[in-house]
Amino acid sequence: MSMNETDFKFLAENSADVICRISADFVLHYVSPSSWRVLGWRPEELVGKGPSAYVIPEDMPRLLEIARQNRSQGGADTLATVRAQKKDGTPIWIEINPREMHDPGKEEAEEAVIVMRDVTERKLLEEKLSLLAMTDGLTGLANRRAFDEALEREWKLTLRHGTQISLLLLDIDHFKPFNDQYGHQVGDDCLRAVAQAAAGAVRATDIVARYGGEELAVILPQVDVEGARNTAEKVRGVIEGLRIPHGGNPGGWVTVSIGAATALARVGGTMRMPEGLLQAADHALYRAKFGGRNRVEGGMLMAPRQLAIVA
Repeated sequence: MSMNETDFKFLAENSADVICRISADFVLHYVSPSSWRVLGWRPEELVGKGPSAYVIPEDMPRLLEIARQNRSQGGADTLATVRAQKKDGTPIWIEINPREMHDPGKEEAEEAVIVMRDVTERKLLEEKLSLLAMTDGLTGLANRRAFDEALEREWKLTLRHGTQISLLLLDIDHFKPFNDQYGHQVGDDCLRAVAQAAAGAVRATDIVARYGGEELAVILPQVDVEGARNTAEKVRGVIEGLRIPHGGNPGGWVTVSIGAATALARVGGTMRMPEGLLQAADHALYRAKFGGRNRVEGGMLMAPRQLAIVA
């Protein structure tokens, strides 16, 4: 055994990370002892196996694509972060850092050294921070940024499939007088209660967000005009049913006005989307307020189906 080989073994066997040697066809022919701690596999159980032994099937294409890119870039190695399973089925995230080993007399590398590290804690923290960045701190709903991204995403799906999408805009009736009479702390409690009631009244696939101030928005994918009105009436009724006292509102309870709009992806449509859907829902909300509040108003518009080719 050469001195280099001795050094490699010493480093590999004393590292907290899993250090492996892998052939050009992705078969492991050396695995360091840390595999037991990180992956729950003993080294001898992994030798002779490929990454499919621990990387989940859904992430295998991405891992193989990164490996292909690394080879085509002549050794400019790119990290891969993928989901894996320990031997007992426990899901983890691992970061794989490859380094191709080139024989001076050969053009292509015959093997690579890879270092695998458990980054589950880091990924969970990143996901938590990402969720916080997309969540309204007061209501716990999606915030305006998350709403904008969701509306754009759902509209592209609507175009791609040539279907329809509906949007509700809700506004708490006479909310400023409510805050003035009961105080901002009670106002915040009211807004939280209304938000949770609205979220509980729609499907799990619908997106409920705080649109701004006392306004909420609900994205209803693949819902037609009738379905949007029925959902809006359900939400309106559930919120009125909370029986939150509001001395400055007719009837004495907190109520909401709702504007509903539905967009159909059809040939011949000219409305710019998804801005047009927002405008239509906003106009419907204005009509609901002007018509006496605690009511639902709605409408339908057509969008250019041909845009589906770029969605």
